[in-house]
Amino acid sequence: MAIRRSARRIVVSPLEGANVKIGIGLPVAIPGRDAREVTRWAKDSERLGFHSLGSIDRLIYDILDPLVSLGVAAAVTEHVQLFTSILNVGWRNNSILLAKQLATVDLISEGRLTAGLGIGGWPDDFAASGAPTKGHGKLFDDTLTELRRVWDGEVTSGSGPTPLPGAGRPRLLIGGLIQPGYARAARFGHGWVAPMLSREFLADGVEGVTKEWVKAGRPGKPQILTGRYFCCGPDAQTLTSEYVAHYYGSESPFYGPVRADCLDSDERLREELIALSAAGVDDLVLYPSSSRIDQVHLLAEALERVGARRDPTFKFTAGQARAA
Repeated sequence: MAIRRSARRIVVSPLEGANVKIGIGLPVAIPGRDAREVTRWAKDSERLGFHSLGSIDRLIYDILDPLVSLGVAAAVTEHVQLFTSILNVGWRNNSILLAKQLATVDLISEGRLTAGLGIGGWPDDFAASGAPTKGHGKLFDDTLTELRRVWDGEVTSGSGPTPLPGAGRPRLLIGGLIQPGYARAARFGHGWVAPMLSREFLADGVEGVTKEWVKAGRPGKPQILTGRYFCCGPDAQTLTSEYVAHYYGSESPFYGPVRADCLDSDERLREELIALSAAGVDDLVLYPSSSRIDQVHLLAEALERVGARRDPTFKFTAGQARAA
C-alpha cells in the first residue's frame, strides 16, 4: 500500500470500507500540563489533518473546563470539528446556563460543536456540586427537554424570550449503557456516545441504539462516537499506565479494562481501527496520556504507518488498516 506525498496532503491508497473519522483529544486532563499549550495543540492538530478535537469532563480532578477549552480551540482553528465526550450534565443544574454555554461555543466555532452529553458517574463530582444523588435519568431527560426549549426560543422570562448568542445550536450525541439511554439518544440526539473501553459495550450499544432509532421513526442511522487513550514514543506504555492509574485509580475496577484498550503501539492502533470500523463507529477521538506536543505529530505519523489516510477535508479516515 503505497503512500503518495504532496504539498497539501498525504494519501494512502484507498481502503475498502474506510469510514472512521479520527480526531484527537485536547490535553486538558493530563496532570502537570501547560494550559497555554492548548492553543498550539489545537492548531497543530488541524494542520496535521485530524478530523476533530475532543474534551473529556470531570469536576473533582485536575482538568481544564471542557467548554472553555473547546472555545479556546475554536478561536484558533477553522475546520476541525469539536466534541465533548462526554460533558456530564448530571451535576450541571442550570439548563438555561448550559444551553447558552453550548450555543456560545457552537457560534464561535461557526457550527463545529457536537456535544456528547451524559449523566456522569463519579460520586465525588455529584457530592461537590450539590446535585441530587437519585433520579438521574429523569433529571437528564428534563435537562435535554429544557435545552431544546431554550434553543427553540420557548423559554421566557419577564423580559421576553431567553436571549441566546446568535443561532448557536450544537448537534447532540447522548451517552448511556442501558435501554433507557439508547431510547434517550434516539429521542433527543443525532446519535450515541460509547464508553472509552470494551468492544462488548460498543457492540451492545450500537445494536441497542439502532433498534431504538428505528422504533422512534428516525431517518438514516445514528452517529456513533467513541474514544480511546493513546500514547506514542519509546516510553508510551509506561506513560499510559501512569496516566490511567492516576485518572481512574490503580485499584479501581475500571483500571484494568481501560488500560487494556489503550493504544500504545502501532499494532494496537491498527487492531483497534479495524475493530471499531467493523463495529460501526463513525467518529473516534484519541485522547492523550501525555501532554507533550510531540504526541500530536507522533500520532499522525503512526496513523500513516498503519494505513490511515488524510484527505483535503482535514480528516483521517481509517478502515482496513495495513499491518504494522
